Amino acid sequence: MDAITPMQSILDDINATIGQSPDRGKVADYIPELAKIDPNQFGMAVCLADGREFHTGDADTPFSIQSITKVFAVALALGKVGESLWSRVGREPSGTSFDSITLLEREQGRPRNPFINAGAIVTTDTYLDGSTPREALGGLLRFIRDAADDADIHIDETVAQSETRTGHRNFALAHYMRSHGNLLHAPELTMGTYFHQCAVAMSCRQLARSGRFLVGGVGPRLVTKTRARRIQALMMTCGHYDGSGDFAFRVGLPGKSGVGGGILVIVPGQASIAVWSPGLNAYGNSKLGTEAMEALAHQTDWSVFS
Repeated sequence: MDAITPMQSILDDINATIGQSPDRGKVADYIPELAKIDPNQFGMAVCLADGREFHTGDADTPFSIQSITKVFAVALALGKVGESLWSRVGREPSGTSFDSITLLEREQGRPRNPFINAGAIVTTDTYLDGSTPREALGGLLRFIRDAADDADIHIDETVAQSETRTGHRNFALAHYMRSHGNLLHAPELTMGTYFHQCAVAMSCRQLARSGRFLVGGVGPRLVTKTRARRIQALMMTCGHYDGSGDFAFRVGLPGKSGVGGGILVIVPGQASIAVWSPGLNAYGNSKLGTEAMEALAHQTDWSVFS
């Protein structure tokens, strides 16, 4: 994107077209609190590397970022144990749904990557080590708040409790990994931390700001440049579960989705982008969010492949 491209006009146009589409996908109704969310919402925010910000639609409405927190969790886990994390979790795309137990069984309790649920449970278990769940979650919130330069970011306790009551498959994943020695803590401790981690609530503007730690520029430097590149590589190959290839083909940028309808996208060296629309596509990723990111990438000519 050149210096004179009208970013605000691009965002407003996306909001007026894609953001108002009647075909919005389906909210994640298997989590009772998320089933209550009005699907007729759409927000988008862009933070450029030079500090300029742009937003449109419901960009100031907080929502449950769910699996987008896995980006921050893997950064914390790597900060705690370094490259030894990869002895417990892989770095390959899964090709299966985000909560699949079949692949985990075949690979003897070692998750394929840190962005499927089993892998994220391992990274949570890693940064939990040596702390109470309250202390570990406090560390996670401090990291996210520092990344966003915003202290007004919190965990939605109602969503956390809703997930805890209904997260039977995730508990099964934890118990299975525990049986293979790949969980350090009792499943109840790790999963209590994990469900609260997923219940972090942020607006698009806060989420876009928080992604700056991976962009460079004026944003906070919370990880090394090498580690930021590797996290972005995982976002590109694994950030949208079994829809990661489709997202890479359509958008061409590293991204991480969440079943709350949010997507965090990084343009290396240039921008951090957040989009939110609660309705999901067949992969469990935001339907309109994916379409909006495809349109933004096309209009700005942003891609890691050009």
